Amino acid sequence: MKVACYLRVSTFLQSVDQQKGLLEKYIAEKGWTCDYYEEIESTRKTRPIKAALIQKLRNHEYEGVVVTRLDRFARSSRELIMDIDEILKKNIFFISVMDNLDFSTASGKLHFHLLCAFAEFERALISDRVKNSLMRIKEKGKKLGRPTGSKDRSKRRKSGYLLREARKRQNKDQDAGSYKHIEDYLK
Repeated sequence: MKVACYLRVSTFLQSVDQQKGLLEKYIAEKGWTCDYYEEIESTRKTRPIKAALIQKLRNHEYEGVVVTRLDRFARSSRELIMDIDEILKKNIFFISVMDNLDFSTASGKLHFHLLCAFAEFERALISDRVKNSLMRIKEKGKKLGRPTGSKDRSKRRKSGYLLREARKRQNKDQDAGSYKHIEDYLK
């Protein structure tokens, strides 16, 4: 059985050696073959190695994904749930070795659904706290939102935006000789 092993560290100062050693032992015990995907110095929004792995999973190049811990695969519970849900819907198993979770089994699926429920509950709690806090601040008479600045003192023109933009572009294009009339541009 061919699986993908995903390893991640946040900076160049860290090493994936400990994660790799743990995964090598686990894979050897199972008798599987594994391709390693090592993400080094990843940020919240840029993880090209993980993106490449997910694309290969979409193409069914692997039968499963193995990670050391869930937090190595995703940085937020929402991201984790979305990624694992997509993987499981494609009948690809997902195993977290240190967390002792195998989402391909019945108990693993139960754990996954509980994880989803707790993540949704946590999002709802955070939302309620923010709304209550904003309501309390508003009741104290404080104005919410961006403070007014110099641009807020004069009234802004709202209508005629397209016409103004067309005139700007007409002036640029007249230098190149592209448009003779604004009406041609607006069509």
